[in-house]
Amino acid sequence: MNTLLKLIVAGNLLLSASLNVAAQQNESTVLKMEQERENKFSFGGYGQLDYNQRVSSSTSYAGKLDPHRFVLFMGYQFAPKIHLISELEVEHGDELYLEQAYLNVRLNKEIQFRGGVMLIPMGLTNEFHEPTTFNGVERPSIANILIPTTWREMGVGVHGRFDAMALSYQAYVFTGFNGYDTQARLTGKDAFRKGRQKALNSYITSPNFSTKVNYYGINNLNIGLAGYFGKSQSKMFDKLDKDSQAAQISADSSVIDIAMIGLDAQYKLQGFELRGEYIHTFIGNTEQYNSFKNQRNDLGSQMQGWYLEASYDLFHSKYKGEKRLIPFVRYENYNTHQKVSGIEKNPNYHFTELFFGLGYAPANGVMLKADYQLKRNPHNSDLNENWINCGIAFTL
Repeated sequence: MNTLLKLIVAGNLLLSASLNVAAQQNESTVLKMEQERENKFSFGGYGQLDYNQRVSSSTSYAGKLDPHRFVLFMGYQFAPKIHLISELEVEHGDELYLEQAYLNVRLNKEIQFRGGVMLIPMGLTNEFHEPTTFNGVERPSIANILIPTTWREMGVGVHGRFDAMALSYQAYVFTGFNGYDTQARLTGKDAFRKGRQKALNSYITSPNFSTKVNYYGINNLNIGLAGYFGKSQSKMFDKLDKDSQAAQISADSSVIDIAMIGLDAQYKLQGFELRGEYIHTFIGNTEQYNSFKNQRNDLGSQMQGWYLEASYDLFHSKYKGEKRLIPFVRYENYNTHQKVSGIEKNPNYHFTELFFGLGYAPANGVMLKADYQLKRNPHNSDLNENWINCGIAFTL
């Protein structure tokens, strides 16, 4: 009860400070395609080029230049209300991924069906991760650590919006994280990131449920509440002898239960913007999972993180969004060992981060970025790092 109480209180504090939900970008694309019925194809894309340099008063570090990602979007209209949405991504110049590929069937504004490779609706960044839509060179850290952005899997479900109630919703069934194949894939250090299947020859042993509700009934304010519930996947269930109780017990020990809750929020007023996000994940069966086949794993039983960000467009009054100059500040706090079961809590998994940055958009769809990042561990100063990050971002 204490944990749930803390979750509710923290959520209320976040919501009272600043709350968000971005508009449905892919839904907007679908609506545009419906209006332009003579043009069955729709094309687009985005890209991000990064420079990252760790800085220190006592040590010299080499900088890193990276063509972080280049993504091509293609949509196709099979019928007035049946559309294909797809994205093909090249990461770091040599890794090719299918980021999205799903069919959207629109009965009406309130009910639409979707199936294929889709993004899990959790947080502000996972669904809306184009580099011109967020401040800073890199995505917020909790969107990589606690929410393994870009988080996509094979799934099917329904979504829609009720404008009279100022609500939109999503509800999907997905395949889950690859928790165990020949070894444990989920750890305290990397959380769920190395368990993403990314729809690459993915397998399913237990379906997972993902849902999100957005409220946009207050001027300039959007609020999102998301949940992800289910179990990790395990190859131990493949060719499992159903008559063997020992085999069933062994397979059950290779699986964790996951309940992830996310609150996100955004407030915009003229050139001023506040963004906030809170993620809390409850993980069950970690004691058995960590000791399965004597692997000595260290996955925590709870993970938690949040951030608050403030920004202001200095060009808002003059250029009305055609050009933008946006200083921002963001504070993050996250811990993949918020709580543990059967193992010792590792204080090296708790970090705070402070970002000061500036973004300049000379035209719509182009953003030049720079920020200074202070990463701190409250328990171990040897893990403290300072970074200078610069980048070029574009959206077609």
